[in-house]
Amino acid sequence: MSRIAKAPIIVPTGVEVKIDNGTVTAKGPKGELSFALSPGIELVQNDGALKVQVSENKEKISKQLLAISGTTRAMISNLVKGVATGFERKLSITGIGYRVQAQGNKLNLSLGFSHPVVYQLPDGVTAQTPTQTEIILQGADKQAVGQAAAEIRNYRPPEPYKGKGVRYADEHVARKQAKKK
Repeated sequence: MSRIAKAPIIVPTGVEVKIDNGTVTAKGPKGELSFALSPGIELVQNDGALKVQVSENKEKISKQLLAISGTTRAMISNLVKGVATGFERKLSITGIGYRVQAQGNKLNLSLGFSHPVVYQLPDGVTAQTPTQTEIILQGADKQAVGQAAAEIRNYRPPEPYKGKGVRYADEHVARKQAKKK
């Protein structure tokens, strides 16, 4: 098995994990998420820890199944962490006149276009705008939060000359020198 798959997943207090017919369901303070296990992978639960195991014959384990075991462990770990504490992604907007405003489950973005861009947040993802140039996306599903952040950034990615656009808060944009006369 992969090294990642060998590590146990510690289930924090307040999180309930159920394993039923190849589906793992975690329920916690931030919500409820589920994940379907791949054929040949099983999950063993004992004493507040989960362990991923390959359920096929030990002599004939394929490389693909070994890789899937590590991926499965990472997905279940994200599932447990998401329902316990949740995930957060921060974006910042740079540029004259560029701003954002949260309105319920929509984001109203002014990004220098002739029209405002209205982004509908996916289910399970919430947005906060502490200032006009900051967005904080939060949710239990790591993939949904990351996908929403990527879609918002894609409306106006940062450009290398002035650095204008939407960027992740921890992203560094390599700046280019302007054209010389």
